Amino acid sequence: MRVLLQRVSRAEVRVDGTSIGKIGRGFLLLVGFKRGDGPEQVEWTADKVVGLRIFSDDEGKMNRSLEDVGGDVLVVSQFTLYGDVRKGRRPSFVRAAPPEVATPLYEGFVGALRARTGGLVETGEFGAMMEVDSVNDGPVTLMIERG
Repeated sequence: MRVLLQRVSRAEVRVDGTSIGKIGRGFLLLVGFKRGDGPEQVEWTADKVVGLRIFSDDEGKMNRSLEDVGGDVLVVSQFTLYGDVRKGRRPSFVRAAPPEVATPLYEGFVGALRARTGGLVETGEFGAMMEVDSVNDGPVTLMIERG
């Protein structure tokens, strides 16, 4: 499981021009699953995301968590995180979990985040063609992987 986390001042996801998820200050999470991922990866990653101290305290140091700042989360499925571009010119996605495996993991991850945070947890639409707008704060971008 891979999560590309961006600390944002705001983010929004649209499908067919219609906004389906929108947050203020918090995290935009692009989430991908690989073959073999399961509930263990989902739970570990949800704990990691919610507990990360990457918001500034009064001294300007990254010392506050999502919960500390009352931040929101926007979760967007992103199977291309497992794109392999080492050979040729077109990415291979053979490591990415198929939709019948990834969909329940994605839904479990969203549920795990909702259970761990008091803030808003919004989502994109799994498998849809989406437009994502965000304003990266910092910028702060981290790759989280549990595999």
